[in-house]
Amino acid sequence: MAQELVTVFRSADESAAEDAADVRDLLAEAGFPVSLRDDEQPGVPKGAWEVCVPAEQEEAALAAIAAAQKAAPAPDASHALDLETLFEAVGTTAEVEALAVKSVLDAAGVPNEILGGSQMPNLPFQVQVPRAMLDQARAALAEAQQAGPAAAEEAEGSTEPAA
Repeated sequence: MAQELVTVFRSADESAAEDAADVRDLLAEAGFPVSLRDDEQPGVPKGAWEVCVPAEQEEAALAAIAAAQKAAPAPDASHALDLETLFEAVGTTAEVEALAVKSVLDAAGVPNEILGGSQMPNLPFQVQVPRAMLDQARAALAEAQQAGPAAAEEAEGSTEPAA
């Protein structure tokens, strides 16, 4: 008589195959006889992946999965990665100015995002950085402004081929 299997994990997300394989590995390491199934098997919804165990081990398998999820590190709930507006401009040169600020921040290794759209020139362009890096970003901009156009010309000249 075939052993009755029950599904303890099912996903149809883009990462379903990898997620199901991770759950399968977790349960196999814990000593559960485990089966990984995709939508090629009867009863599995199209695009889904499932992890199955014998029916009599369902509760223990679900408990093992829950324990592993609790042990996983929690996502960073701090506000250190929240984006703060470092620069904002409106007008015909706003986009160019925002791109210049972005290039300074990129060179300083500060992650940043530009918000705005050329289609709506009456709306502002903003450059945002993670809150935790706001001081570093301000310092990079201040240094670039202090160095002035001469430093920009020198940097540009160093990238041009020698004549």
